[in-house]
Order: sequence, then structure tokens, then C-alpha cells
Amino acid sequence: MELTQTAQAVLALGMLTGGAWAGRAAWQRLQLSRAKHRSLAGHARWAKRIAGWIPRLAYGAEQALACDDAPADVPARRRAAGQRLAADFAAACPQGLALTAAAKPAISDLQFTAAYRVPFPFADWVQQALPSSTMVSRSKGVMLEDVDGNEWFDLTGAYGVNLFGQDFYKRCIDEGAARVRALGPVLGWLHPIAAANARRLCEISGLDEVSFHMSGTEAVMQAVRLARYHTGRSHVVRFAGAYHGWWDDVQPGPGNPLPAERTYTLADMSERTLQVLRSRRDIACVLVNPLQALHPNRPAPGDSALVAGGRSADAGSAHRQAYGQWLQRLQQVCQQQGIVFILDEVFLGFRLAPGGAQQYFGVQADLVTYGKTLGGGLPVGVLCGRAALMRRFRPERPADPCFARGTFNSHPYVMGAMQVFLEQIEAPEIQALYEDLDTTWDQRAAALNARLEGAGLPVRVANLSSVWTVLYTQPSRYHWMLQYYLREQRLALAWVGSGRLIFSLNYSAADFEAVAERFVAAAQAMQADGWWWHDGVRSNRDLQRSFLRELLAARWRPAAANPRPAAEAPLGAPVPAAEQGLAAAMLNGPNAGHWAVPESFPDRTVHRAAGAAVPSSTA
Repeated sequence: MELTQTAQAVLALGMLTGGAWAGRAAWQRLQLSRAKHRSLAGHARWAKRIAGWIPRLAYGAEQALACDDAPADVPARRRAAGQRLAADFAAACPQGLALTAAAKPAISDLQFTAAYRVPFPFADWVQQALPSSTMVSRSKGVMLEDVDGNEWFDLTGAYGVNLFGQDFYKRCIDEGAARVRALGPVLGWLHPIAAANARRLCEISGLDEVSFHMSGTEAVMQAVRLARYHTGRSHVVRFAGAYHGWWDDVQPGPGNPLPAERTYTLADMSERTLQVLRSRRDIACVLVNPLQALHPNRPAPGDSALVAGGRSADAGSAHRQAYGQWLQRLQQVCQQQGIVFILDEVFLGFRLAPGGAQQYFGVQADLVTYGKTLGGGLPVGVLCGRAALMRRFRPERPADPCFARGTFNSHPYVMGAMQVFLEQIEAPEIQALYEDLDTTWDQRAAALNARLEGAGLPVRVANLSSVWTVLYTQPSRYHWMLQYYLREQRLALAWVGSGRLIFSLNYSAADFEAVAERFVAAAQAMQADGWWWHDGVRSNRDLQRSFLRELLAARWRPAAANPRPAAEAPLGAPVPAAEQGLAAAMLNGPNAGHWAVPESFPDRTVHRAAGAAVPSSTA
């Protein structure tokens, strides 16, 4: 049947418009691909696929000491050093080690942090050879005291909460509790303090309204939900490597069992990213974690990633200025395109300046999230935003609200501690801590680097104000060992090890000098013990290729040659007598059995050399 002229015209028009639509879609897809960072941090799906491909690989005691093919005398020095470190920990922390070992089977977080404290091929062996205590009992000034009475300089920063020193937060909690004690933990109503806190937060953020939550993750969830609700758009833009909490849409890739279908992970500080924002009509919001100024397009640094090589960071005032200019351009493009600009200050809020990262980088966000330190030592999340975005309902559509509630939101005790925090940060002694803040911490980092360089040590530090990371200047498979030498010097680190050192602002010059001396001593001891042996030829890339060959060999190894360890029994299963003896040895001796391939555990030794045995010891 012949088509009429009208039908032919309609068909031709359809083909043209369909082709144009397909062409536009293809072009947008290409733009999106080009705006991704070239690393796996920018390609969540590929990262997830590769993570699922990586096989089980665990070193036995001998391989763990010589995986870099060092001459025979070097592993011997490392073994002796490990015995010394283990003996020091066992003698100094017997109660802490025993309590941690007892708590670990019932606390999943201890199991997780133990597994990822060091690169995974070393993890099983390290847990048995160098157990860690996680038990502390007191804090004062810049010091922590563990359950055995040892004093440690606190470089953990309480995951970012501890900005002004633990004594400051004790006062916030005590005074805040006194202000609301007459009401008690009454929920569903508001103590008048909540209204006062909201007014002050509006002043600090430069925004109109506030909602209270119980964690930073919840505050970010609410910000994204409101952005989608008011824009009618579906997708979130986050930047490669940035952390915004652990919920699905903002944590694509490894660690999330589901794909983030409505999230674009784009390159930070990229013109191509701005092109994507200008061209797409499905982007509801852009999420920015200003901590990425220290390491754009890279995940938060942790020692578990030091499998073969080092890490990098972007420090210095020039880079911070460039990052601030990037944020200003990003804000401008978001404003032009009707995209909600969200600044996630949960970690850095109040650390860089009294007005937070907005003040520090010279931007004004549509929505800002706070948490951690703002709670005065108690759990909190806060969202501040423009009135038009904070409204959770539409009067013209009363059956279509934007739901967000929480049982413990605006908890009276949290509100009390927060009020004291907000009052205290205006006190002269606290404001004095902000004076020349960058200069103070930049000079401290430069001074430590000068000492490290002068001592011929392959270690440097980089910083964004009081948040530091440790860098390494030569190839090695053993950079992660530094955390154990720092521990020997009683410098307390978070479970991510040397990847993140967080100082509280109450560190005096004398306090920092003591830390610097201990840091250099730790690095010197590690160098003397042979962990930084290098043949002068192999590069980081050579080490990475060597490790890749190990993974390939493990991937294709017959299952019978790589058995699952006996220790991977269901939770709550009885601990074998051999394992109990092993734990006793860790607590009461130098753990030489783990540094010299124990004869008393032949079956476990075979498993450990070929596969791995998950230990039942400490985190």
C-alpha cells in the first residue's frame, strides 16, 4: 500500500526528529563519559566489577616479610623488629588486648576495621602477629589514656568531632545536660533551646531554615531528597572519591551491594563536568565535600590501599585558592541551571573557619549539612537551607509531601550540648584559635617535612589546615607498617592508619613538638628495621604489576590449593582450643610464633601461605 504525501511527510519528520533525539542522547552520553575521572574512583561500575573479580589472597608469615624479594638478611631484620613490636604491645596493653579480643566476636565494626587496617594480603597475618587494642578509658588535653594506663597523643580527631579538645566537649555535654535535665529525654516536643540553636545556625550558614537529624548521613539524605522533590529531577552529581555517608545513592561502587542508578560520579575541578551540568536536564543537585580540596578525585586515604606504592595529595595555599575558585564557578553554573548546590560540611564544618567551608572558600550554598563537632560531643546531623527548598510539602498538592522524620531528631540533650558549643565558639579563647590558622598548621607541616627530609626518611606530610595525610617518597610494599611504629611511640591513630591524622586546635607548640619528635623516631626505627629496603630500580608501577601477577595467580589457582580457612566459622561458634592458645600467646609473649612460621599450627600455616586464615584475635 502506497503512503499518502501526508503520511510520508509525517514519517520523514519522525525519522528526522528521532534521529536528532538519538544524536542528542549519544552526544550527552559521550559528554558524561568524558566528564568522568580516568581512575576507578570515577567509574563506579567498573570499580565494582573489578572488586568482585579480586580473589582471596593472604600471605603466610614468610611471604609477608619478603614479598618485595628483599635479600635474606632484610626479612630477618623485619622479623626481629616485629617480635619487638609485638612484645611491646603485649607488655604495655594486656588488658586492652584481652578486652578487644573478647569484644570482637560480638561487635561487627571491630571485625571490619581489623580486616581493613592494612592491605588485605597482610591482614590475617597482621591481626595475629600485631594485635591492636581499641579500649580507652580517659582523655585530657590532647591525650588519651587506655585501659592499661598508657598515655597517647590523640591524632584520631574522633573522626572529625574533636575540634577543640576533649575537655571542651566534656563541658558542652555536662552544661548542656544541666540545661535540659528538668525536661529529660522527652521526644516529639521541642525544648526552647532548639529554637535558639536554629536561629544561630541560620546566621552562621547564611540560610533561612534548619532541620535537625541524628547523623551527618541522615542530613545528606534529607538534602538530596528535598533537592529532588523541588526540582522534579532524578539524578545526583557527586565527585570522584568524595564521601557523603554510607547510603546507596551517594556511595556507588565497592561497599554498596546495589548500583547507584541515579548518581553521576564526575571529575572534580574539570571543565567537562561543568559542560555536563549545563547540558543535562535530569540533575537535581551537586554534592560537594570540601575535604576533597586535599585530594581531589581520590578516595579518603587509608593504609589498606597501600598494597603496592604510595599515595598523593594536593596541599598548599595555591591549590586551596584554585579549589575555592572552582567551587565558585560550580556554584555559578548550578545557579544558572537550576541545580541545587549542596555543601557537605559534616566533616569540615567549623574546622577551617568559624563560618565553615562556605566562609573559607567564599561560596554560598543552597543547602549545607553539618554534623560531628556541632553536636558538642553528641550524635547530630543538621541541614540548613533556603526556605523554598526546605519546605516539605506543596500547598497546591497536599497529598504529595516530602517525608523526613526521626525519633531522636532535636533530642533535648543534643540540643543542650549544641547550644553550649555554639556559645563557646564565640568565646575569645576559641576565636583566638582561628587566628592565622592556616599559617600555624602549614608551618607545622613544613617543619616536620624538613626534619623528615633532613633525616633521609622517605616520608612527608600534606595538610588541609589541621587535617593531615602521610605521603611516601619511594616505592615499597610496606608503607602501612608505619602505623605500628607510630603506635610504639604512643601516637594514637584511627583505624585508617597514616592516611588521616586529625589534630584538635588545642595542640600547643610544645604538644606538636613532642608529636614531631615521636613521628621522626618512629620513621627512623622503621627504616632501620628494613621495611623501606629498596633495590633502587623498581618503581611503584613495577610493584603494582608484580602484585597484579600475584592476583592473577590466585585467581586461577585450583580451589583445592586455596582452601577457605577453618576460622571462617559462623558467628558464635566455639573458639577452637588451638585458637585460644594462640590468643594467650599474643597476650603473654612476643608472638614469635607468628613471625617465624609456627610449628604448632601446621594446618593453619599451610592455609595461610596459600589462602588465608581469618584470625580470632584483636582489631
